[in-house]
Amino acid sequence: MESWITGSKIVILEEDVTVENVIDQKINEQMDRDLTDAFHVADLGALVDQHLRWQRALPRVKPFYAVKCNSSKPVVQILAQMGMGFDCASKNEIALIRDIGVAGERIIYANPCKESSHIKYAASRGVQILTFDNEDELYKIAMNHPAAKLVLRIATNYSPPQISLSEKFGATISECGHLMECAEALKLDIIGVSFHVGSACTVLEHFTHAIADARIVFDMGIHLGFHMDVLDIGGGFPGSRDDKVIFEELTALINPALDIYFPEENGVKIIAEPGRYYVTSSFTLAVNIVARRIITNSQSSSNDEEAENTKTIMYYINDGVYGSFDNLSQFRDLLKPTLYKKDFHDQKLYRTRVWGPTCDANDNITDVWKLPELKIGDWLLVQNMGAYTVSTLTTFNGFDGPTAHYVISKKAWETVQKIKKRNESPA
Repeated sequence: MESWITGSKIVILEEDVTVENVIDQKINEQMDRDLTDAFHVADLGALVDQHLRWQRALPRVKPFYAVKCNSSKPVVQILAQMGMGFDCASKNEIALIRDIGVAGERIIYANPCKESSHIKYAASRGVQILTFDNEDELYKIAMNHPAAKLVLRIATNYSPPQISLSEKFGATISECGHLMECAEALKLDIIGVSFHVGSACTVLEHFTHAIADARIVFDMGIHLGFHMDVLDIGGGFPGSRDDKVIFEELTALINPALDIYFPEENGVKIIAEPGRYYVTSSFTLAVNIVARRIITNSQSSSNDEEAENTKTIMYYINDGVYGSFDNLSQFRDLLKPTLYKKDFHDQKLYRTRVWGPTCDANDNITDVWKLPELKIGDWLLVQNMGAYTVSTLTTFNGFDGPTAHYVISKKAWETVQKIKKRNESPA
């Protein structure tokens, strides 16, 4: 069964059809045409599962999905149907989300440093909430979107996460008073505070520290007469159950901190900007081994068995760091390669180097996977490929990125429709 949401093809799977069945079908279709192109299969039901999990674990926090993480239209459409807000960082992201029917009040323009023309565009499309972290940004906003509702982003300069953002964005607490006074002089309206502890944060206390710091800045704004009613706790939430930090471990600290510093009776609207959390586990990548090289130490050893045990196999696959693996250097330990329709465990494993298809020597995907001796034409499946993959693809060296096929189980599709209907019902 197929469904179309504003031009996006999503296949609704019957109850006895699995994602694995879809992968089988796509590989067989390619083999029938003598093709071996890489492709993604996106299980949009995983988005639904993650959304329900979020609502259970963070009931006070409304998610505004970070579009940059995966901007494919079916993904944002499913999330929109479930009532999500959206964190946009550019004119084009705002256009994408507005054009699928999302109202401007469900968007936060969360890039602290924006082009003037993009600020004007946000105003023209009804986007009111903008983030800032410096004085020059305030002057740009005053000229191009004076009616904006502003959120002041603060830095979280604690011990660094895997990917730190506070080197690039965020005002220190000592700078916040001056920035608020500047906004007041420009007759701009500050409504809240935001932070981002960094992608894949593994130190749970960073969130609680940042929430406490946000309270300090909140009180500064209230003292200056601003109506402060929005707290944005950013992103950094784990996207896979194989992450070092489990989502529920994190929320077990966040919820008490919110209750202490921003109790529910104060009426503060709490939002977040998850990206990786929602989409990481939803995409599976199928790649083909297009070439290989076997390197042995036979020249330095007279023992054939010893040489066999120390050989390295280099595999070249038809996707690489200029494609789906572009932003995964910090997360390759979470990638789980499996051999299509075969099991690794009963085979001898070798030291392996895996390369992408381009002629660039930097197109090295990993040197840590242990793989058996595979043949040209074998398929590998890689899970947890939904975040910063399809949204960062390039065509470097003339190689197109993998095609994506979008599926959802009938049960998950029905759940989306129920959530949509409930959200549309009068309060």
